[in-house]
Amino acid sequence: MPDDHRVYSYSAVLMGSPILLKLFSHDEALASRVFRLIKQYEDLLTVNRAHSQVMDINHAAGQHPVAVSRPVFELIRCAKAASVLKDSAFNLAIGPLVKRWKIGFQGDSVPPADDITALLGITDPADVVLNEADSSVFLVRAGMEIDLGAIAKGYIADRVRDYLHKEGVELGLINLGGNIQTLGSPEGGWSVGLKKPFAGDALIGAMAVENRSVVTSGTYERYFEQNGKRYHHILDPRTGYPLDNELDSVTIVSKDSLDGDIWTTLMYGMGVEKGCAVLRSRPDIEAIFVTKTKEVVISSMHHFRFTLLDNGYRVTDNTV
Repeated sequence: MPDDHRVYSYSAVLMGSPILLKLFSHDEALASRVFRLIKQYEDLLTVNRAHSQVMDINHAAGQHPVAVSRPVFELIRCAKAASVLKDSAFNLAIGPLVKRWKIGFQGDSVPPADDITALLGITDPADVVLNEADSSVFLVRAGMEIDLGAIAKGYIADRVRDYLHKEGVELGLINLGGNIQTLGSPEGGWSVGLKKPFAGDALIGAMAVENRSVVTSGTYERYFEQNGKRYHHILDPRTGYPLDNELDSVTIVSKDSLDGDIWTTLMYGMGVEKGCAVLRSRPDIEAIFVTKTKEVVISSMHHFRFTLLDNGYRVTDNTV
């Protein structure tokens, strides 16, 4: 730990989110290089503008394969692997449904059931064909769209961590609008808050972590209400509708932020009981489930410490 204990914060808005970098030395040049790196990856992976490698793939759906750079190919391969797991709630091909719901964007509304059924027919991850030899991706059906929004921030957070390590940074933190990746351990560890759902910046508790990523996915992040019912942005690829279970949020503590992105979605689909059972065989992945009945269920706590700050919630043992 540096003698002066000072933390320097640098911020920018990228990927539609506030980005925060914390360092223990004043280095604006390094911060600028980090933000430039994030922008380069955003340009490769985004589906929120007309031109990117991912959009090139989408535009060629049903027509021909598109060769992409190796980082994009590897990320798509990783996303497909998570998507084809049995009963997976993760689906890189869910783009058409996300676009139709527009949750979090102007014009959001519940689509007609016929629209949902039709769109489900072009969201099968098995129809994303990868060619290792030329790093090409082919979407078999016209109208298909891959969307790496659920995985891009984690991937980029890990690349920033690797870059900072290469630059000799031993202590630091990068927050990519909810994907937090930490380097090293300041005294007492890095403190990362667990948000209280639908309560602004209020916290349920805090996690102390070191050399770990923290990723939270919650129903409170993007949603709309129609006829007294709330519809959130975490869609179930099996039904085409928002996932409906006992959860308000899932937080994953892992070494890589990419794993955090994938496993928050997988755990959302599984729910508390099945999720905790699956994580028994993955000591490297730990989950904090926040339920609608104000329970905080922790799958295990080998790589972090949790402190409850809101007495309206109760920490429940994982007794699965």
